[in-house]
Order: sequence, then C-alpha cells, then structure tokens
Amino acid sequence: MMKLEQDERLNTDGINLLVSILVCYPEIGTLNFEPINDSLKMTFVLNRMPSEKEFLLVKDTIFRSILTYHSLEGFKSNKIDITMSSYENVAFISFVRDMDTLSKGEIALISTLMKENFEESLVTDGNTTPAEEEGIFQEDFIDNMIGNMKMNQMATNLIGIREEGRVMVFNK
Repeated sequence: MMKLEQDERLNTDGINLLVSILVCYPEIGTLNFEPINDSLKMTFVLNRMPSEKEFLLVKDTIFRSILTYHSLEGFKSNKIDITMSSYENVAFISFVRDMDTLSKGEIALISTLMKENFEESLVTDGNTTPAEEEGIFQEDFIDNMIGNMKMNQMATNLIGIREEGRVMVFNK
C-alpha cells in the first residue's frame, strides 16, 4: 500500500510539472518526460521550415546560452540535445534535457530565445497566458516540482500537449 501511494504522488508531481510548464510557457507545444534517461523533452512548433543554416545558427546560440547559464549557476549539464524534425511545412524543434540539471530559469531562457529567434513563425497558444500573480505562483510551483522530480525517481512516461487552449497530460 505504501509503494502505491508513493508512486501515485510521484505521478502527480510529474503531471503537475508538465501542466505548470505548459501553462506558463504557451510557446512550448509538447513536453515528454522519459524516466529511462531521466530527461525532459520540450518541443516547439514552427509554421514554416527554417533553412538548415538558420537552424544551426539558432541551435548554436541557444546551446552556448544554456552552457553560459549553467556556468553562472555553478553546475555542469549532463545532457543537452537540440534537434529539428519536420512534417510537411511544419518544423518541430526539440530540446532534451536531463532532470538533474534542469531548472525553471533554463526553461524560461530556452523559451525566450525561441521567441526571439522565431517570433513570426513560432506557434503559440496565446489564450492561455496566465495572469501575472498566477504566473509567479506557477513559476514557484515549477521550481518545487522539478526539485521533487530530482529527489524521487518516477517510473512513468508522461506526455503533455496543448490543444485548443487546453493542456492535457497522458501516460505514454
């Protein structure tokens, strides 16, 4: 019985983390938590295909920015993977990060850099931007949930998606 209650709490922490990130950052299209590699995958959607050169320039800028952020925070990242895939004329830029060194500040940094570099083509759900007070609460909540996820191994694959102003989380 104790093991079941602990698993349910961890699953709730993971769900709450994905929901909070998607609510605070409407430019993030999907989130995937992979317990096997203890990583979080953030995917941004663009309504056009950037050229290979444009993607590589943005990838390099964001990669160096993350490394600088980590240096300032005093830790070394274990995993930073930035990829682009496409389907028809839609591009998907994904960031895979290890949960051990991921922080709310880094998520905000990646989100801001994606908005700055792909402002016109970044698909966002503008209807879900939280009010300022709610946004501050959500950001603190994200910090707490990331801390919980770092301390406790979760065994459930989760995927969070945004659809028509709603955020949904599923077991994968």
